[in-house]
Amino acid sequence: MTQQQPFKVLIVDDDKSMRHSLIELLEAAGWRVSAVSRATQVAEYLTDATPDVVLSDVRMPGMSGLELLASLDKQIAPPVVIISAHGDIPMAVQAIQDGAYGFIEKPYEPRRLLTVLTHAAEQSRMRKSNARLKDRLLKLSGLDRILLGRTDTIKALRQEVLDLADTSVAVLLQGDTGTGKELVAHALHDLGGSPDAPFLALNCAALSTDTFGAEMFGVAGASHGRLVAASGGTLFLDEICSCPLVVQAKLLRVIEDQQVLPVGAVSPLPVSFRVVSATNEDVVQAAEEGRLRQDLLFRLNTVVLTLPPLRQRRDDLVLLATHFLNEYAQVYEIDAPELNQDDLAALLAHDWPGNVRELRHVCERRILAARRGGGSVAQAIQSDQHFDDVPDTLREAVAAFERELIGKAIKAHKGRMDAAAEALGIGRRTLNEKIVKLGLDKETLL
Repeated sequence: MTQQQPFKVLIVDDDKSMRHSLIELLEAAGWRVSAVSRATQVAEYLTDATPDVVLSDVRMPGMSGLELLASLDKQIAPPVVIISAHGDIPMAVQAIQDGAYGFIEKPYEPRRLLTVLTHAAEQSRMRKSNARLKDRLLKLSGLDRILLGRTDTIKALRQEVLDLADTSVAVLLQGDTGTGKELVAHALHDLGGSPDAPFLALNCAALSTDTFGAEMFGVAGASHGRLVAASGGTLFLDEICSCPLVVQAKLLRVIEDQQVLPVGAVSPLPVSFRVVSATNEDVVQAAEEGRLRQDLLFRLNTVVLTLPPLRQRRDDLVLLATHFLNEYAQVYEIDAPELNQDDLAALLAHDWPGNVRELRHVCERRILAARRGGGSVAQAIQSDQHFDDVPDTLREAVAAFERELIGKAIKAHKGRMDAAAEALGIGRRTLNEKIVKLGLDKETLL
């Protein structure tokens, strides 16, 4: 897994014979190659794929290579190498000024082309690696910031993650919703030997038996599958117990054989990745009920890590709440409110069914209330429980909203109906009709 993955290039050229020539050259050199015939197709391609470098022709219908270059966000887009048979010095200068990594003239010299593309790809990967590192350093100062807490269970979990990070064993993460299973999966990946390799997270409950093959394995001659793109990195299978049985069988074959067969292909493609799975269910019970294949479970549970629910970490509540309050205070540019005795009592009295995720949302609501000069932790917690009173239909919800809004307007204007109607932006007659329709009692409101 520490071996460097092949460089990836996107070729943009409307000349079919030139595209095929470039594809043959680069694939023979060990590159992973994709190609499109129009520059207008690049933006959509980059939303789903991340090539190390783009090799683009200049003169193409619709959008030229120079226009493509100008349209890309230089902060996040891969470097662009321009290639053209019509190139001259002014065009080359313009391309470099616009941010192109290099300029190659046709007919190209293969060795020079490969050298320029390789340097561009290496620079691209270094830039991405540095950006990820800076981002991690800004957000974290170690695993203790990812798995924040001082209780013995969290300390033990941090140590297990550190011990397992440099291995390639399959890890099954168990824990209630909101306990941070995906955070742990990312930590295992980021702290391992290949932090810059792909991290592919699949919500198994959302996988379709109809499209799984084409999406994950790819289609011969058309597209690379997501599993091929993730090769060399980590495959995170979330909600594994909710995975369709047909898909479970296919995943098992991939994990066992370390290869995939694209739709329509005759030869499989090798893949390798570390498998981390997660569930909030009892996997043994799921296997006994036939919802989880036992042979797949045996492939996934080499090591099992259990994430404790927040109700079992009450000693960490104040630490976590303080951390999240400070975090959101910076986001919303205010001073974090101090936790008082009532706040602490509310934190400790709540059962936290949504675990750390719920606590994070509560702290954000507390900060939003503080921006308006009020609020408390108890009120922020109570906001989560208001959803039980939401009407079942849109019609009922609209009626409830109108009832509340009209009632407030009548109270605010002390029963003066003309003033209330004007404040609501409706006519007096419309207001009267709504009062009757909604069953409002003016005298009760006042």
